[in-house]
Amino acid sequence: MLSLLAVVSCLLPLAFSLPLSAVQVQVTPSNPQLGDTLSVIFQVDSQSSENPRVSMKGETYPAFPMGGNRYRAFVPTTPLDKPGKLAIQVAGDGEVKTLAVSLRDRKFPVQRITLPPGKAGQSATEFELNRVAALKRLATPEKFWNGAFRQPNKGRISSVYGVRRYYNGKFANDYYHRGVDYAGGYGSAVTAPAAGRVAMVGRVSQGFRVHGNAVGIDHGQGVTSIFMHLSRIDVQEGDIVQPGQRIGAIGSTGASTGPHLHWGLYVNGKSIDPAPWRGSGVE
Repeated sequence: MLSLLAVVSCLLPLAFSLPLSAVQVQVTPSNPQLGDTLSVIFQVDSQSSENPRVSMKGETYPAFPMGGNRYRAFVPTTPLDKPGKLAIQVAGDGEVKTLAVSLRDRKFPVQRITLPPGKAGQSATEFELNRVAALKRLATPEKFWNGAFRQPNKGRISSVYGVRRYYNGKFANDYYHRGVDYAGGYGSAVTAPAAGRVAMVGRVSQGFRVHGNAVGIDHGQGVTSIFMHLSRIDVQEGDIVQPGQRIGAIGSTGASTGPHLHWGLYVNGKSIDPAPWRGSGVE
């Protein structure tokens, strides 16, 4: 039976390997916390015709070739996950091996919101929801980005990733702030944080009632960005954008109480913390 081989190079600084029988898999970061993206790298025998895969909690994540028979899959974590041991399955060469990774707890800011009786939130249109869902499902094999992501606006951060909420004293178990808000001035430039293909352009006039004028960028390999509440859009679907390229301007369209940019970064459909991607980067 063919076996998986150890990967010993081309990893981020915080990498560790876990020997599991005939399998050795390297995962970064070495000490992950809620909201982190786990990078799982492994190598398969060159004669294998089986598509390798990585799974966790019943979900399978695509593994993309890195050269030299090495593969990498991204496993997202969110504030809704429970800290503790994660069981990650790596399948290839006819083998399925399981490794345990410890996921640390993390304290997220908490907001307490009081809604008046009968207050109903603005609901998204079906068209809007379908377009955004399609963006988040993308798993383009090509990797467009290179190096750390940039800040998409020069304004201060007004709301961080992962904020939890109480509504009228009741904790919202399924809510967390799925992105980072920038309090830039109205009309200030919104730029691409990394290279990618513009996969979605949505406008209020088309039914983007909650997201407002929005741009979605496909960075490749299951990594996507969405930019919401724009006052203007400067790109078209299909455009290839580079880091720092202007894609629009801050506004207050959609479900917004004032001018700001909401940037959400998604990995395999789940909203993850953009901070590690902006810091040392995820290659």
